[in-house]
Amino acid sequence: MSEFQTGLPSVRQVQGFIKDKQDVELKLTTNDVLSGKISWQDQDCICLKVSGQQVLIWRGAIAYMKLRD
Repeated sequence: MSEFQTGLPSVRQVQGFIKDKQDVELKLTTNDVLSGKISWQDQDCICLKVSGQQVLIWRGAIAYMKLRD
Protein backbone atom coordinates (compact mmCIF):
# COMPACT_ATOMS: atom_id res chain seq x y z
CA MET A 1 0.00 0.00 0.00
CA SER A 2 1.37 3.42 -0.92
CA GLU A 3 1.57 6.20 1.64
CA PHE A 4 -0.89 9.08 1.39
CA GLN A 5 1.09 12.06 0.07
CA THR A 6 -0.42 15.12 1.74
CA GLY A 7 2.11 17.42 0.08
CA LEU A 8 0.68 16.94 -3.41
CA PRO A 9 -1.21 19.96 -4.77
CA SER A 10 -4.27 17.88 -5.68
CA VAL A 11 -4.51 16.44 -2.17
CA ARG A 12 -4.12 19.90 -0.61
CA GLN A 13 -6.81 21.32 -2.90
CA VAL A 14 -9.28 18.57 -1.95
CA GLN A 15 -8.43 19.20 1.72
CA GLY A 16 -9.35 22.85 1.11
CA PHE A 17 -12.72 21.80 -0.35
CA ILE A 18 -13.33 19.69 2.78
CA LYS A 19 -12.25 22.44 5.19
CA ASP A 20 -14.35 25.10 3.45
CA LYS A 21 -17.35 22.72 3.05
CA GLN A 22 -17.60 23.62 -0.62
CA ASP A 23 -19.99 21.91 -3.04
CA VAL A 24 -18.12 20.03 -5.73
CA GLU A 25 -19.08 18.22 -8.91
CA LEU A 26 -17.39 14.94 -9.78
CA LYS A 27 -17.61 13.48 -13.25
CA LEU A 28 -16.84 9.78 -13.24
CA THR A 29 -15.31 7.68 -15.98
CA THR A 30 -18.77 6.11 -16.37
CA ASN A 31 -20.05 9.60 -17.40
CA ASP A 32 -22.11 9.84 -14.19
CA VAL A 33 -21.98 13.24 -12.52
CA LEU A 34 -22.28 13.52 -8.74
CA SER A 35 -22.57 16.73 -6.72
CA GLY A 36 -22.14 17.22 -3.00
CA LYS A 37 -19.64 17.91 -0.26
CA ILE A 38 -16.51 15.85 0.30
CA SER A 39 -16.45 14.32 3.80
CA TRP A 40 -12.94 12.85 3.70
CA GLN A 41 -10.24 11.45 1.43
CA ASP A 42 -7.52 8.84 1.63
CA GLN A 43 -5.01 7.48 -0.86
CA ASP A 44 -7.64 5.29 -2.55
CA CYS A 45 -11.03 6.96 -2.16
CA ILE A 46 -13.03 10.12 -1.70
CA CYS A 47 -16.22 10.12 0.36
CA LEU A 48 -18.86 12.43 -1.13
CA LYS A 49 -22.03 13.34 0.76
CA VAL A 50 -24.88 13.33 -1.79
CA SER A 51 -28.46 14.04 -0.67
CA GLY A 52 -27.68 13.00 2.90
CA GLN A 53 -25.97 9.74 1.88
CA GLN A 54 -22.25 9.09 1.86
CA VAL A 55 -20.94 7.71 -1.43
CA LEU A 56 -17.48 6.14 -1.56
CA ILE A 57 -15.72 6.86 -4.86
CA TRP A 58 -12.45 5.26 -5.94
CA ARG A 59 -10.01 7.91 -7.14
CA GLY A 60 -9.42 5.99 -10.38
CA ALA A 61 -13.11 6.40 -11.25
CA ILE A 62 -12.93 10.21 -11.22
CA ALA A 63 -12.56 11.92 -14.60
CA TYR A 64 -12.62 15.44 -13.10
CA MET A 65 -13.62 17.44 -10.04
CA LYS A 66 -14.69 21.07 -9.95
CA LEU A 67 -16.41 23.51 -7.65
CA ARG A 68 -20.13 23.85 -8.21
CA ASP A 69 -21.43 27.22 -9.32
